Amino acid sequence: SVGVLPPTIVGHGKMKGTLEVPDDLMPLRRPENELFLDLPGGQKMPQQGIGMCCRATAYDDVLAYRTVLWYLLLGGRHIDGAHLYLNHKAIGKAIAEAIRRGVPREEIFVTTKIFPTHFGYMSTIMNLDKYLFDLGLEYVDLVLLHFPSVPALSSPCKEEGKTPTECRIDTWKALSEMRERGLIKNAGVSNFALKHIHELEEASIANKAPIANNQIQFHPFEPDYVMETVEYCQKHNITITAYSPLGGMMDKDRAMANDVLNKLSSKYERKVSQIMLRWATQRGCAVIPGTGNPDHIKENLSIFGFTLSDDDMNTLNQLKHSAKGFTSMDVRSAA
Repeated sequence: SVGVLPPTIVGHGKMKGTLEVPDDLMPLRRPENELFLDLPGGQKMPQQGIGMCCRATAYDDVLAYRTVLWYLLLGGRHIDGAHLYLNHKAIGKAIAEAIRRGVPREEIFVTTKIFPTHFGYMSTIMNLDKYLFDLGLEYVDLVLLHFPSVPALSSPCKEEGKTPTECRIDTWKALSEMRERGLIKNAGVSNFALKHIHELEEASIANKAPIANNQIQFHPFEPDYVMETVEYCQKHNITITAYSPLGGMMDKDRAMANDVLNKLSSKYERKVSQIMLRWATQRGCAVIPGTGNPDHIKENLSIFGFTLSDDDMNTLNQLKHSAKGFTSMDVRSAA
């Protein structure tokens, strides 16, 4: 019917890929030696999260619910969502069930994002109220501006005749006020180049929220300009969350076949995916690999059980110079 996405996109238990969670499964211990990043508001963000985007099981509300519940009961605590992913209600339902089974809300770190089509002061406030309602939460731990801009699409702010920069600043003003009210704990950005970050740093806003996080595609094959963004952010107390940390959405198979990574996989007796996730965490980043498979969730949560040597970290740091054919999202020219 008109205006309804087909079940192959959002489904309702019509897709396969995530097993039912047993009714008697109770919360397991959090990972031993788990690592965290310090945020400006005093919170600690778990460095191992789960991304709720960009795969079939994230867009079927039944499977999204199962995924988040599995993740929380298996010891994970960092859930990455967004308005764009259309699954706030499923995530919220899973959080409520995990809390019912004994997972403390204060341990759960929830991220969501506002898309540029909703940028603007009043639009941000209204949308954040809806996010809280759909998630069933009294506060969200981190809210990000999803992209700097989407030139081809309109927004309430654009309709007022404002520039992309002004729209981002208006949105940040709203996030800063909601942080003051306790409705969000931290504010951040996603897919921002350094020029976009500098604009927010220089903006004059009363009680301005510090930039707590920049979520970007990040893995060993990213080019130097991405590494420069990471280094600047970390130097200025802006944490980095790495999405697509296994080589990018288009290049995961290429990464999994890389000779260097496979040699390290054999050396440490870990999967290539675990080597890549561990590299990112040792670079001081949070990672949010996406999976609806409980076995893969367990593998991802086990990355704190080993450490890459300095020599092996340096070897992985150099992969970007030798490996070819990897794509990167270059947002430096975005308005």
